[in-house]
Amino acid sequence: MSETILAVEGLVGGYGKMTILNGTSFTVPAGSITTLIGPNGAGKSTVFKAIFGLLKLREGRVIFAGREVTGLGQRDLLAAGMCYVPQGRNIFPELSVRHNIELGAVSAGRGIGDLTRRIEAALDRFPVLRKKARQQASTLSGGEQKQLEIVRGLLLDPKLVLIDEPSIGLSPLLVQQTFAMLRELRARGVTVLMIEQNARSALQISDYGIVLELGRTRMVATAARVLADPRVGQLFLGGA
Repeated sequence: MSETILAVEGLVGGYGKMTILNGTSFTVPAGSITTLIGPNGAGKSTVFKAIFGLLKLREGRVIFAGREVTGLGQRDLLAAGMCYVPQGRNIFPELSVRHNIELGAVSAGRGIGDLTRRIEAALDRFPVLRKKARQQASTLSGGEQKQLEIVRGLLLDPKLVLIDEPSIGLSPLLVQQTFAMLRELRARGVTVLMIEQNARSALQISDYGIVLELGRTRMVATAARVLADPRVGQLFLGGA
């Protein structure tokens, strides 16, 4: 296994008096794609919020690139190289598609000038966004808005991408394109940790899999081993 870029150690936390995470622990190897799976209510999205400083932990710590980042603010985490693409729509609907992309970079404390080339490359990768670059983001379809969120996050040039349900609202073709983009990121040395409703397809492009259940880590293994596990297949992957 390669060097660890992210370690979560004994995370305990939740919302109000409700505890969702019950000692969750796992590590993520650098330069890998790792998929987090489990039933609804297992704590998958809550783990992402805890890692990205959006949930105050009662216990535990988060180590990123050899540094403890537990409780750091989002701007500090972005500057450190961690990017979070949450589930749902997170765009500026009244601004143009291009301005959404540019503001995503500015929010991390970076200027626009040195990002022009990467913006153009991103628009080349997603031609529909280039075609609609001057339109208000609110005019995009749900799938197109998800593409916009992903592109905006990737322009921050992250070391680690946390991405929650990247295929929601996308056509089968766009799902393939999105997964291809995640593989491209891995080839460039970027680490991807994702939650995906289509767990089987996600694991098929992943290096590792993590199984959560009731806020606890039940399994951490290679993606191939997770896919081959009969209990995991029956409970979480739609059959053995």
